[in-house]
Amino acid sequence: MSQIHSLSDDQVGQELRKMTAFIKQEASEKAREIEIKANEEFSIEKSKLVRQETDAIDDAYTKKFKQASLSQQITRSTVANKTRLRVLGARQELLDDIFDAAEKRLGDAAKDEKRYGEVLKGLLLEGFYAMSEPTLQVRARKADYAIVRKAIEAAQKEYKEKVGSEVDATIDEENALPEGSTGGVVIVGGNGKIDIDNTFEARLGLLRESALPAMRQALFGKNPNRKFFD
Repeated sequence: MSQIHSLSDDQVGQELRKMTAFIKQEASEKAREIEIKANEEFSIEKSKLVRQETDAIDDAYTKKFKQASLSQQITRSTVANKTRLRVLGARQELLDDIFDAAEKRLGDAAKDEKRYGEVLKGLLLEGFYAMSEPTLQVRARKADYAIVRKAIEAAQKEYKEKVGSEVDATIDEENALPEGSTGGVVIVGGNGKIDIDNTFEARLGLLRESALPAMRQALFGKNPNRKFFD
């Protein structure tokens, strides 16, 4: 039969001390594990926050850079358009000055009677060929009636030689051109319903429309942005 020995006070104290030491050791190791884990989680969270803030700063910088680039492009485009408009305006002003100067000198063509007669003959023939009618009327300035009659006779003669038929053209004295006109004639046919305006003012207007592209190129060179030409 086994015997159970009771522990002495010293033995009990030793056992308690061992247990206390063990518990302290376990607690210390556990605390250490908790501290290490907490530090790791802190480092991870810190890195995450730093990365988020860095990404936010990068995004903000990228956005501001794009906004600045767009603003710069808009400014450049605006300046380029304004400059282009100023250049076009200056060019158009120069062309207008050229035609204005030509318009002021239109009346000079009527001062040389011989030359003016030849011009009138050419304008009349152009109307005769276009109308191709046997009877026509011609409107002119009252001051030009005499020279216009001579021009009509010369034009009728040449028309008959070229076409082989006659045209009866007379001055429409009831509807004279304004005395402020610089010269030229209006040929009327179709029983007064059709007319060809061959006054100097009308011819200059046609020239302004038809000659502008060539004049622009002669004065300012070819437009590099233009792909199609008349």
